[in-house]
Amino acid sequence: MPSWLAVLESKESAARSRATELREQIAGLSEALTLVETELSRLQITRETMTEVLADGPGGAAPVADVESAVVPLAELVPVLLAAEASGDATVTSEAYRRILVVFAQAPGPLRCKDVCVGVGLGTEANHIEGMRSKLKRLVERGILVEAGSGLFALASRAGAR
Repeated sequence: MPSWLAVLESKESAARSRATELREQIAGLSEALTLVETELSRLQITRETMTEVLADGPGGAAPVADVESAVVPLAELVPVLLAAEASGDATVTSEAYRRILVVFAQAPGPLRCKDVCVGVGLGTEANHIEGMRSKLKRLVERGILVEAGSGLFALASRAGAR
C-alpha cells in the first residue's frame, strides 16, 4: 500500500505537468490573439479609408462608371499606410493625412498645395495653404511624397516609376 506521501507527490507532479501544459496553451493563444488583432487593425484602417473615399465630399462625388479606374490608384496607398502603421507613425495614419494621400492617389499628376486643399475640402485662404504645405513637407520628409518641382508634390511611388 502506497504511503500518503507518495500519493501526494504523484498528484503534485501531475498538477505541475498540467500547469506547464496550460502555460504553453496560454502562450500559443496569446500569439494567435496578437496576429488576429493585427489583422483586425489593418481591416479597420482599410474600411475607414474606403469609407472616406466612397463618401460624398464637399462637392459631392460623381458616380463612378469604371470601378477599376477609381480603386486601382488607391492600391498605391496600401503599402504606404501599412508601413506607416507598422512603424507606429500615427501622423501618416491619421484621418487628415489619409485624406491627403487619397487626393494624391486620385490625381493624374503632381499637385500644388492649393489643389490639395480643395481636394480635401478646405478653403484656399493663406492659412489653409500654409498648413497644407507643412503637412506635405512632412510627407516628403517621410519619403511618401516628393517635391516634383517648385511647389509641386507627387506620390514618391509614381515619381520613382517615371
